[in-house]
Amino acid sequence: MHALAGRDCSDCPGYLVYTKKMQNIPFYCAALLYLLSAGLPEKWRGFAFAGTLLTWLLHGVALARHTIAPEYLQLGFAVMLSATLWIAVAAYLIENRRFALDGLRRVVLPIAAVAVLLPALFPGSLIPLMGKSPLFSWHIALSTLAYSALTIAAFHAVLMAAQESRLHRHASSTAQQGWFANAIDRLPPLMTMERLLFRLIGFGFVLLTLTVLSGVFFSEELFGKAFKLEHKTVFTMLSWVLFGVLLAGRQWRGWRGKTALSFTLTGFTTLLLAYVGSRFVMEVLLHRGLA
Repeated sequence: MHALAGRDCSDCPGYLVYTKKMQNIPFYCAALLYLLSAGLPEKWRGFAFAGTLLTWLLHGVALARHTIAPEYLQLGFAVMLSATLWIAVAAYLIENRRFALDGLRRVVLPIAAVAVLLPALFPGSLIPLMGKSPLFSWHIALSTLAYSALTIAAFHAVLMAAQESRLHRHASSTAQQGWFANAIDRLPPLMTMERLLFRLIGFGFVLLTLTVLSGVFFSEELFGKAFKLEHKTVFTMLSWVLFGVLLAGRQWRGWRGKTALSFTLTGFTTLLLAYVGSRFVMEVLLHRGLA
């Protein structure tokens, strides 16, 4: 009946393209569902939460299928950003059970809708696992969790700044209401937001510390070469110092407000340059794979 009947088509170019497109369908579906969940009105919070949870599960499955295989990992800046927003949505789902974070839903989910599509557009590079230490997978997992927690903290800090700005405006200037302004107005009080911020930073700092330690002490076993100072290492260490100073300043000097915002965003930017930024340059601009 068909010219390819009874033949293994796994090496056929058309078959590979078709398979790749099919693998990307869950990413497209998750992006659409994130947008639908973000657009639901506040009175449908229960449906929004259920829809977000189901979409988060779909996002996770799609990301796992794309990234993890028995003999290799497929990693890159797009996978890292997508995983970061996946964990950001998880944090929203957890905290939403304790606080009214409907405004955060309208901000986080559209960003997640964009991030979930990135691995389909920029697949990344294949990293063979054969001969790698089990520590390698743990190092990748720790670093992903650390970057995700601190990314959420950066978003959180920006929302706090916008929230404080609106509180200081005159009543006459609040007549113009956009979707972002409405989302900000639905956030918890600033004191609650501040507690959440430093909880996120503390969690991310612990994970980043473990990431740095695993990279320093197990560099040769993880990557097959002795530890050396590269731009990635320098930016990561600088970010670790900034977040450490912020937490110490919070504990001993009571730092908050603009000081906390400045340290959080600066630390996040250096961390972004350390991995996601460098991977973007290597993969997209220079068309080179992961080292």
